[in-house]
Amino acid sequence: MKNTIRKESTTEQVSVMNSNNANQALVEQVRAYSSKEGSYITDIPGLEVHIRNTPTAPLHCIYSLGFSLILQGSKQLAIDDRQVPVEAGQSMLTTFDTPIVSHVTEATRHQPFLAIVLKLDYDLIMQTCTELKLDKPDRHFEYQSISIQNMDDGIYRTMSRLLALEQEPEYLASLVPLIKKELVIRLLHGPHGMQLRHIASVGSPSNHILKIVTWMKKNFTETVGMNELAGQAHMSASSFRVHFKALTGSSPLQYMKNLRLQEAREQMLLNGLDATQASNLVGYESASQFSREYSRLFGLPPQKDIQRLRQY
Repeated sequence: MKNTIRKESTTEQVSVMNSNNANQALVEQVRAYSSKEGSYITDIPGLEVHIRNTPTAPLHCIYSLGFSLILQGSKQLAIDDRQVPVEAGQSMLTTFDTPIVSHVTEATRHQPFLAIVLKLDYDLIMQTCTELKLDKPDRHFEYQSISIQNMDDGIYRTMSRLLALEQEPEYLASLVPLIKKELVIRLLHGPHGMQLRHIASVGSPSNHILKIVTWMKKNFTETVGMNELAGQAHMSASSFRVHFKALTGSSPLQYMKNLRLQEAREQMLLNGLDATQASNLVGYESASQFSREYSRLFGLPPQKDIQRLRQY
């Protein structure tokens, strides 16, 4: 028995060592990407690199379907009434667009906060689940729109190969889809797996809600009633409202409002629109109502919020 225990302990130590080595290799890879802080969109579709040299102020934002890996430093998320820390060596999976407040809590010039973020493709997740014939979560499974887990060296190596392809543009079209599928396979078999399997469960409420969310993201300027949305989800209005809030954290109408405000924010930040132009673009008829609801979601009036964002 003692020999068995010693053998398992040694195996665990080797596993931790391998993960630390793989983590450090990816840290060096990201630090070599840029010596300046900022958020960088890479040539790999959907892949971003985030570097911060100092802690940041809390920012209201919406996390979409995606996977992020914290390599160095730490951050804190406010989700509903919960404060959730995310530290180096941990990853975060978001399976539904979720409004949160996020800020970097640990970062210095010599030890900057480093993270890589990859948008995930719902169709790829569905296809991979079908190919692997994976078991679905049982009815007692507690689904979470945001999952935080420790990572193993397999994930680090996969993300390292993905980022390295930016140095070999001739292979982007052929190899990026393969590595993204490898990542999805590893996630499905890892600690995040049941969360992904849940949203891929054909016929489950989450699958119907996700289709509605996809529609809402494309048509957020349209006026639509609760009964119409519930009908598209093949649910009663009351059941639709309950399942929608359980998965997204807000009511359907509030969610639609958040999408409009998020789009307005991006238009002001990226395309230089003023508040009136942005509010008209996303379907607001009242500029004062837009300003009130914007301040409620993002914590500051439009002009001051955009000024704050441009400091980072």
